[in-house]
Amino acid sequence: MIKVFYGETPNVYKVTIAIEEMGLESERVPVNIFEGEQFSPAFLAISPNNRIPAIVDTAPTGGGEPISVAESGAILIYLAEKVGRFLPSTPKERALTLQWVMWQMSAQGPTLGQFGHFRNYAPEKLPYAIERFGKESHRLYGLLDRQLSDREYLAGDYSIADMICWPWLLFREHHGLDLAEFPNLGRWFHSIDARPAVREALRESVIPKPRTSFSDEERQLLFNQRGV
Repeated sequence: MIKVFYGETPNVYKVTIAIEEMGLESERVPVNIFEGEQFSPAFLAISPNNRIPAIVDTAPTGGGEPISVAESGAILIYLAEKVGRFLPSTPKERALTLQWVMWQMSAQGPTLGQFGHFRNYAPEKLPYAIERFGKESHRLYGLLDRQLSDREYLAGDYSIADMICWPWLLFREHHGLDLAEFPNLGRWFHSIDARPAVREALRESVIPKPRTSFSDEERQLLFNQRGV
C-alpha cells in the first residue's frame, strides 16, 4: 500500500499517474495546504520541506518498516525501482531518463511555478518578473517541443520522464501558453492524456483555476513563510 499525501497540484498528479501506470495499490490522504495542515508535526516527519506530494510505502520491497519519501522526483524514482518498470536499467537510457527527471525538478517546475505566482497571485504586478519567467517558460515549452520532434516520448520508451513533465501542461491556462504553438508537444500531451492509467489517475481531479484572491492567513501559509 502506498499512502499518497494529496492535493490538486501538478506535482501530486505526477505521483498518482505513476501509481496507476505501475498498478500499485494506494490510498490518498488529503492535505489542506490552505489551512496549514502541511505544517503538522506528523506531516513534517514525512516531508520535512512541508510540501506535497509525499508518500509512505507501508510494504517496502524486502520487508521492514514503512518507508516515507518526499519530493516528486525522488518518489517517482523510488516507485519505478520498486516495480522494475518505467526507468531503464541500461546506462545510456537510464541516464537520459534521469536527465529529464532532473530537468523537470530544476527547470520546468520552478520556472512555471514562479511564472504562475507573479502572473496570477502576487499582490503587486511586477512587469520584470512576469516577463522574465514568462519568456523562460516559453523557452522551456520550446525545448520540450524540439526534444519530441523525432521521438514519441522524451527519453525513448514511455517512462517516469514523461510522467513527471506532463502534469505541468495541465496548468497551461495559469501561464497563458498555447499548445497550438508547439505541435510536437501537443501531440505528446494528447497521446499521454488518452492513456487509461492517466485517465483513471485524474478521474476525480478538478484542475484548479487561478485564484483571484486569498485571505491574509492563506497568503502567509502559501507564499510568505519564514524559517524558524
